[in-house]
Amino acid sequence: MANKDVRVRRVYDEPGEQDGERVLVDRVWPRGVSKDEARLSEWCKDVSPSSELRKWFGHDPDKFDEFSRRYRAELDEPERAEALEHLRALAAKRRVTLLTGTKHPDISQAAVLVDVLGG
Repeated sequence: MANKDVRVRRVYDEPGEQDGERVLVDRVWPRGVSKDEARLSEWCKDVSPSSELRKWFGHDPDKFDEFSRRYRAELDEPERAEALEHLRALAAKRRVTLLTGTKHPDISQAAVLVDVLGG
């Protein structure tokens, strides 16, 4: 049974004691953040959307529903599906905080992943 304790935060936010596993889910490393500052458990870039989908979306709120649909379809691709299963296994054990560099994490791939993971 999956743990429902999956959340989203910006990688730029100060790490918190309640974060649990801190997993960056962006394909590109966020600007201005060192690996030490990020205090990641891991960087799971294989679960991120394709470059083509990211560029098409451009974090436009009006495109989020369609982005979410297309991204969920991409999560069925073998490499992404494997990375998603890895996140699912982590979330079954303890709290997972999915990190993203976007200014609007509520309309990001991290928000879609929380929904997919049942958080």
